[in-house]
Amino acid sequence: MRCNAETFAQMYEAVYLDLYRFAVCMMRDRQEAEDAVSEAVVAAYENIGKLRSRDAFKNWIFTILANICRKKLKKASRKMEQSGEAFTLFASEEPDYSEMIDVRKAFFVLSDEEQEIVGLSVFAGYNSQEIAQMLRMNRTRCVPSEAVHCRRWGVS
Repeated sequence: MRCNAETFAQMYEAVYLDLYRFAVCMMRDRQEAEDAVSEAVVAAYENIGKLRSRDAFKNWIFTILANICRKKLKKASRKMEQSGEAFTLFASEEPDYSEMIDVRKAFFVLSDEEQEIVGLSVFAGYNSQEIAQMLRMNRTRCVPSEAVHCRRWGVS
């Protein structure tokens, strides 16, 4: 796709808040999220010629961001393991209110893959079919059983 800086800025403006929310969800740290989004935007801008159509931009840039977040998390995990420190990812700078604590506890019970799926659904508004395509997985893996998660979270 041919794209000038102004067109790219317009497409980015339509999704930047969702990108940031998704990155915060994945990285669990505002600064790390900002860094990941910045890297994703630069990578998207540098590779805009590979994008087939303007309609695919949101899916495409979220895929770039998800890959960058995964890479950063793996790197942080390896660094912590090598230093012998307990692996806690990144500390949150947000105040923990009672409802936020419950939601966070429930969210972090999920596997990394499940967190990514929930993040793409809740923060970016993708449906299960779109998420499955983005993550290159079977659609049924993006629609987990409510019963499984309710048991995991201790809800009857």
